[in-house]
Amino acid sequence: MVVQSPSTNNIRTDPTAPLTGTSMTNQDEHFRRLERMYLAAPANEYFRPEITVGDGTAEVRLAVRPDFFHAASAVHGSVYFKLLDDATFFAASSLVPDVFVLTASFNIYFLRPISAGTMTARGSIVSRSTRLLIGEGVLTDAEGREIARGSGTFMPSRVPLDERVGYAGAGERGPGAGETADN
Repeated sequence: MVVQSPSTNNIRTDPTAPLTGTSMTNQDEHFRRLERMYLAAPANEYFRPEITVGDGTAEVRLAVRPDFFHAASAVHGSVYFKLLDDATFFAASSLVPDVFVLTASFNIYFLRPISAGTMTARGSIVSRSTRLLIGEGVLTDAEGREIARGSGTFMPSRVPLDERVGYAGAGERGPGAGETADN
């Protein structure tokens, strides 16, 4: 096992938690595969978000559209949740190179409505132990005003990260790329 030096991204790591180190090239490839997995997910065909994954961080962007609105002509809270959960989920996933991560819980605080522009969710991992990662996310509007925030707990599953969940290299196809897991 390769041991990586402590990260400088302010993540509290339980000293008993295993450190799985990868070379920068492998780590960057992991981030790109996670981005492709996210974009290939069937739910995202509807939402059409953008994502950037980093070391313990992720950013998800989404253009506001009228079909996201509730009856009062502002974006429905479910879209806020999706963006915050996605950003913090992929921040957690960036630190787990071998298995799919699961959201165990998520809390959200709605601060203001939005009806135009772009929503940007930034997630980061603030604590990590052997079986649990804790993430925080902030959702902003195009002017940088905070419109919501949330926090969640995430756990590594037993589902391997491979082409069956859309975790594919550049040019590879997975179930989200027009195939199903049954093909």
